[in-house]
Amino acid sequence: MSVRNAVLRDAARIDELIRAHTSDGTLLPRTMTEICADIRDFVVAEIDGKIVGCGALHLYGMHLAEIRSINILNEYRGRKLGVEIVNALLEEAKHHDVTCVCLFTRVPEFFGSLGFKEADRDRLPDKVYKDCMRCPRNQACDEIAMYRGKLPKLTNMPKGYRPSDIVRLVTIAH
Repeated sequence: MSVRNAVLRDAARIDELIRAHTSDGTLLPRTMTEICADIRDFVVAEIDGKIVGCGALHLYGMHLAEIRSINILNEYRGRKLGVEIVNALLEEAKHHDVTCVCLFTRVPEFFGSLGFKEADRDRLPDKVYKDCMRCPRNQACDEIAMYRGKLPKLTNMPKGYRPSDIVRLVTIAH
């Protein structure tokens, strides 16, 4: 098993992995266009040359990154592939000197075992502005916000950085 950075030729397989768990609400839907545009955010797990899992790290700035779109094919679960993917994404965050990594999940036990702690979603405005406002479950979200590292404060964000600007950027992009 190996975890590597995704490349564009992996986009169709990543799309399949994500779509397999959007109908049940486990993962937020991502379009193929979004996957291709964000391909540098993704890593894939391979066994014998077959992509069996994926995950992504979205960078907001040095103050925050988000782990998202983690998925492992059902028949490959229980082999610690999720742990390997998360660890690869945490290493990527460390490479970029990110001080806090967040995620929203329905499996807090898994991420808790990797050192993540529960957080109030209001402490993660970047994520809320970027995804939650356009999520179909916005008003009835059952995901737990979690973080690892130092939770961002408005005082430790880069000068001129405003999480609310993300809403404008997302609106323009869509």
